[in-house]
Amino acid sequence: MPQKGNKQPIPKRLDAVEDYMKERIGLHESFDFGVRKLVVLHKNVHIYYTNGLCDTKTVIDTLREIVRLKNGETLSAKISEAIKNRIPHQSVETVETLDEAVDQILSGLIALFVENEGKGIVVDTRKYPGRQPEEPDTEKVVRGSRDGYVENIVVNTALTRRRIRDERLRFENFKVGERSKTDVVIGYLKDVANPELVAIIRKEIKDIQIDGITMADKTVEEFLVKQGYNPFPLVRYTERPDVAATHLLEGHVLIFVDTSPSVIIAPTTYFHHVQHAEEYRESASVGTLIRWARFIGILISVFLIPLWLLFVLEPDLLPDSIDYIGPEKKSHVPVILQIFLADLGIELLRIAAIHTPTPLSTAMGIIAAVLIGEIAVDVGLFMSEVILYVSLAAIGTFATPSYELSVANKIARLVLALLVTIFKVPGLVIGSTVLLIFLASIRSLDTPYLWPFIPFNPRAFMQILFRRSVPGSKIRPDIVRPRNRYKQPV
Repeated sequence: MPQKGNKQPIPKRLDAVEDYMKERIGLHESFDFGVRKLVVLHKNVHIYYTNGLCDTKTVIDTLREIVRLKNGETLSAKISEAIKNRIPHQSVETVETLDEAVDQILSGLIALFVENEGKGIVVDTRKYPGRQPEEPDTEKVVRGSRDGYVENIVVNTALTRRRIRDERLRFENFKVGERSKTDVVIGYLKDVANPELVAIIRKEIKDIQIDGITMADKTVEEFLVKQGYNPFPLVRYTERPDVAATHLLEGHVLIFVDTSPSVIIAPTTYFHHVQHAEEYRESASVGTLIRWARFIGILISVFLIPLWLLFVLEPDLLPDSIDYIGPEKKSHVPVILQIFLADLGIELLRIAAIHTPTPLSTAMGIIAAVLIGEIAVDVGLFMSEVILYVSLAAIGTFATPSYELSVANKIARLVLALLVTIFKVPGLVIGSTVLLIFLASIRSLDTPYLWPFIPFNPRAFMQILFRRSVPGSKIRPDIVRPRNRYKQPV
């Protein structure tokens, strides 16, 4: 048996090819892997396929054309060339090794072998099971397109190319995983994207050594940016083709992974995770209002509870005008424990909503929010203000466009609350400072995480605060170091 990774040439004897398929792939053992044997122009032809991954109609049309070959139709040419010329398909290639042929067959293509010719013909007959493009649940907009990426990588690249019909748009394909051989594609504009960035991403993907990437894009991300236990997201995910295409035009690189409806955008900063497509579907002023409301929600999700807890522990810090803040009566349960329990309860509600059938999830949410929350306050487990501020923080969390960033902000909030409980004012000041320094120290693919705030870029920072109209945005962001800085003639 040949060792894994050897490039074994295709034998001229079809019996040897069949023995290889039996030994390596389980021909006649796996029900979904099969062979069709024909005689064409007095020579044996074997056709290997994987059921469920190829389009039956395309395979039948191919077989029909092959069996129509007449004796004497070609006298000098090789039979494989005659077959290749008769196949009614736009994607037909020749392979020289069994390893390459097997990879193609297991990807949904069919492979044809002709006796005594020592090469194979592969025809792209893939038709993967999947759903039609629809609006992503996590990135809905009031106005805008209702299509979204799906689990089919071919469909996803087509949705992107439909929006950017530029001859300089490139999609490079790689197979990752020794066993899974998952298709991974990087997309970029050749005359815009920084070639060094493209080279780094290309190298990192080629260097991935693993059995399989069944968790798709998340596994690729962990190899690409080596995040470790840092909770803050270093790449951005999107399921919207319009968002992905916009980042392509800015000079970013997209990473598509087959079986995943999410696309990785790299590199990204903290502020990429706080933007949403809805801002760009409204006028500049309305988009700015939506953006500020979202910024306020994000700040609330991080700092509201630590500030309130500080005022509860140090009531002398409260100005007279807002001295009503804080519990009116003492509780037997420490406030910090109430906060952690309430946050844990909301997280459990979120998990339960995911695992609860849709017709029951609304009822479950009402029961949990109204009955459990109210009873918990009545029995003295929680103070009513704890429920109020934890709920406001949760609303700010849900208002964060990036789910990954919202979870990271929740962790930061709980750490700050714990520091306030232990050290009071110094805990909040030092904790906030350490958080800022930590974020400023992060670099994703050699990109400062807090750009354009740190290092400060006035023009770019104003575009973060204010949604500018498209005619006024003529320069691409400097952070991706684009080869062509100008979106429009200036």
